[in-house]
Amino acid sequence: MTDKIGPMELIVLGFEGNNFTGAITPALLDLVDRGIVRIVDLAIVIKKADGETMILEMQDLSADVAAAMVRLAGEISGLMSEADLLELAEDMVPNSTVAVFLCEHLWATNFATAVRSAGGTLVMSERIPGDVIDAAREGLLALGAE
Repeated sequence: MTDKIGPMELIVLGFEGNNFTGAITPALLDLVDRGIVRIVDLAIVIKKADGETMILEMQDLSADVAAAMVRLAGEISGLMSEADLLELAEDMVPNSTVAVFLCEHLWATNFATAVRSAGGTLVMSERIPGDVIDAAREGLLALGAE
């Protein structure tokens, strides 16, 4: 394994219903084009109303969604197994869809290499959703107004 790899993150985005439109693709492509992330693997998982699970590959997507995502296809490596995706689907509610992607944070590659070279290791990393931060800030502002 090379030291020139950035941190990886598995991201699962949930959507109601079973009609994934790919509307998120332009924003994801923007991150790729700007060298912020590299998409390592990508899948769409659908859980129908009757509980049946489908894992969609590029050829299974509608023509417009596939066309929007085709630029990502060269980066997909198959690291997420069908078993991984089926396990994820167990926690999905019926009549829902998830977009699952594994991405490398290219923006952090040099920093991660420097940490490893200095003998350091990642002890903890936690992503805090923006709405949680917004709520905390609103709470602090409300306390300040009292």
